[in-house]
Amino acid sequence: MIGSGLKLSSWLFPAFLALLVAAALAVAFWPRPLPVDMAVAARETLRVTVRGEGETRVREVFLVSSPIAGELLRIDAEVGDPVVAGETVLADIRPEVPAFLNVRTRTEREAALHAAEAALVLASAEVERDEAELEYAQAEFERARELAARGNISTSRLDQARTLVRTRQAALSTAQAALRVRAFELENAKAALIDPDEALAAGAGAEGGGSGDCCFPILAPITGQILQVIQESATVVRPGSPLLEIGDPADLEIVVDYLSTDAVRISPGDHVLIERWGGPGVLLGQVRRIEPYGFTKTSALGIDEQRVNVIIDFAVERAVWERLGHGYRVETAVVLWEAPDALAVPLGALFRQGEEWAVFAVEEGRARLRPLKLGRRNDEQAQVLEGLEEGERVVLYPSDRVSDGVMVTEREG
Repeated sequence: MIGSGLKLSSWLFPAFLALLVAAALAVAFWPRPLPVDMAVAARETLRVTVRGEGETRVREVFLVSSPIAGELLRIDAEVGDPVVAGETVLADIRPEVPAFLNVRTRTEREAALHAAEAALVLASAEVERDEAELEYAQAEFERARELAARGNISTSRLDQARTLVRTRQAALSTAQAALRVRAFELENAKAALIDPDEALAAGAGAEGGGSGDCCFPILAPITGQILQVIQESATVVRPGSPLLEIGDPADLEIVVDYLSTDAVRISPGDHVLIERWGGPGVLLGQVRRIEPYGFTKTSALGIDEQRVNVIIDFAVERAVWERLGHGYRVETAVVLWEAPDALAVPLGALFRQGEEWAVFAVEEGRARLRPLKLGRRNDEQAQVLEGLEEGERVVLYPSDRVSDGVMVTEREG
């Protein structure tokens, strides 16, 4: 009996050990579900948009320039100051101060002054001479008239005396006119020698601005605010020199330069989502105009791109975006297509199966290959027309380990 018991125990132990090894091998090689990321096909609002970065700008910006040449006094107005059309003085311009004279120029102009003085003296002497000759001619005429009355001289002699008086009168008028010309020439020669210090002293009352009698005031052409002071310090300006920019900040628009290939897909009236503008939420806008002229712009990567400006108006009241000003950065998304109740899946679940799109749908813990018929797509999701039902789960970013029928489980975290 003892021998038979020993035989049984020696047989059972190896059998148990073999069974234990077989069980361990079965557990080790038993197929385990593959951990994957999953998403749910759900109905939601799906939009196809074209995104771009732009900036706000006042619709009508007025560049105020100098209409005359002269010395611009310092502009005390600051950016943001309100202005009233036809009332607010934006800048004052006074006559330009004469330039300093070098030795040669001053000597030439002093010589011209002396010449003008001498010419005036000569003209005065000629006037005196013609006055004396006229006085003599008038006396001769009076004597001739008395003699003619008594019949002592002929009528022709009297006519000659009368003609001589008229001739002397005309000569005197000419001399007097020449005298006035010489006087004006003298004044002109004196003006050419005016020293800059004298000119500054004459206009000292205009220092600091103030639209005095000596200055030409430039008034605001519209009611609004000062957007930019281009020339703040006092300087000499010429006609057309830019001084300030003014506009109405309540009349804002947005300009975005889109790629020309995107701009042809946009139409006036399209809705726009204005994002990352600095305030809470998303603002609504509407495309007003697509400019017909494209331009070349170099991207950050150094690539020349054809761009087109798209003009967008705000579609909400100003109280929502009143903190925005001229030249502020915004991001926009023009809505090309929108469906409020579209069945959508993430683009990360899609892959090509021949000529069709497909996903791996999860059925009872296994991945099942599903061909799909898709509609519109955006940067994140695609519209599913056929092949999936609402609420079904799909595998995201399937690797080459995922195949039809393989067991899968959702990855934790």
